[in-house]
Amino acid sequence: MLVTGGHMPRIRLRNDVSSSSFWTRITGQKWSKHHVFIFVHTFMSYAMLHATRKTLSTVKPSLIHTWISNTSTPDGPVFPSQQAAAEFLGVLDTGFLVAYAIGLYICGILGDNYNPRRLLTAGMMLSSIIVFCFGYLTETFHFYSPMVYSFLWILNGFIQSVGWPVEVSIMGNWFGHNARGAVMGAWSSCASVGNIIGTLIASYTLFLGYQYSFLIACSLLFIYSFLVFFQLPSAPWEVSSDILPEQMEEEETDDEPTERPPPIGFLKAWLLPGVIAYSLAYACLKLVNYGFFFWLPYYLHAGLHWPESYADSLSTWYDVGGIVAAVLAGAFSDHMRSRTPVVFIMLLMATVSLYIYAHSPESYNWNAFLLLVAGFFIGGPANMISSSITADLGKCDQLRGNAEALSTVTGIIDGTGSIGAAIGQWFIPSVQHWFGWDAVFYGFIVMILCTALCLVPVLWKEHKERRIHRSEEVDSLLQSDSDENLADDIQEIRRRPTNAIV
Repeated sequence: MLVTGGHMPRIRLRNDVSSSSFWTRITGQKWSKHHVFIFVHTFMSYAMLHATRKTLSTVKPSLIHTWISNTSTPDGPVFPSQQAAAEFLGVLDTGFLVAYAIGLYICGILGDNYNPRRLLTAGMMLSSIIVFCFGYLTETFHFYSPMVYSFLWILNGFIQSVGWPVEVSIMGNWFGHNARGAVMGAWSSCASVGNIIGTLIASYTLFLGYQYSFLIACSLLFIYSFLVFFQLPSAPWEVSSDILPEQMEEEETDDEPTERPPPIGFLKAWLLPGVIAYSLAYACLKLVNYGFFFWLPYYLHAGLHWPESYADSLSTWYDVGGIVAAVLAGAFSDHMRSRTPVVFIMLLMATVSLYIYAHSPESYNWNAFLLLVAGFFIGGPANMISSSITADLGKCDQLRGNAEALSTVTGIIDGTGSIGAAIGQWFIPSVQHWFGWDAVFYGFIVMILCTALCLVPVLWKEHKERRIHRSEEVDSLLQSDSDENLADDIQEIRRRPTNAIV
């Protein structure tokens, strides 16, 4: 269809979404077929990575039973008691997250210096091979070695760290600032979707043996890595054809780079506004979120005495709540002056939901509902910090819209969060053993409050800067004698939203 613009007719691509479409108004972004490919393939590739990671937490009761009842080795059972096996699983989770945190700092830098698509493909393939050896080969050949388990799972943590910073960088290359809250909020639910996929795989294959859960999850990851390699352009400048004429006109991309811009330094990225505050906040919040990630199925099985497959299916409601929150909170925060108050209020509500869930009755329906609520108020802020707010850092003056810094910044925030999560996984089994599950949930409440406390300086700084900005605009209008609608302009300034995260 021909569209006249100026003196020259312009061709509107069939894949572009019209400016009046509902989807464009919701997302604030004009979509081409390449945008659809990017969104779907980055979403599903990280969901597959998370599904393989989730498999271990869903089969923990089966692993513990195998390790403490195994008599096929000369030395007898791998562990003398259920508590010893559970503590070893806590060590595995901690090792995974420490390696994951270190890898995030490194892979965040690599993602800004090398081709993200190739890095992501290599990470997916290597992770699938490691998970296959960890879960399937060891059980098939009855080779139960704590040293081998530790080496493989810690290595898997390091390899999987390539996923998140690289994927956020790719999304930042393709999607503009106007779409970050709605699109990045919806996209960040990929981790929760991956959790659900991994949980469902385990719940439907446990009767065959826990090794088949690992086999199916890693096979899906390996197969999808080929789709990523052949169908995922990591940035618009990798596509030779003119694919985004309308979007480039709307977003005024005359100043946008036509080739890969230089990456930002690691130390400079730490000093960007908001990075340190959100990194510390995410360290506390990820401890809670990953506490549910690693131990919720085990709690439902060992604490509430439900069958393992039953507990796995029930635990998916926590991830469903996170998915709903990621979409709604991301889109809602686009219309707010800042995303920080939205996160702060959700954190306060999370403390209430955690307290109620700690005293929930042993009822499937009640647990499903309360897990949905807890997932909404815990998973929602976690998804926003790791995606929408991280992407907002690209608006600051130091970056000048350089999306190439997103990988480094994402690695810093998510890496610091993983350090906090690693510390939590080390203590959870011991706290549960000595003080019970109620103490674990009370500890989660304390960490949520610490998360909110870390964001108080950001809230105060944003409040002061908004007041200064408004007063300057009002003063400039008061000095102008030519404006006949001065009062209306002042009221408009007072109502005007500012979405920058500083």
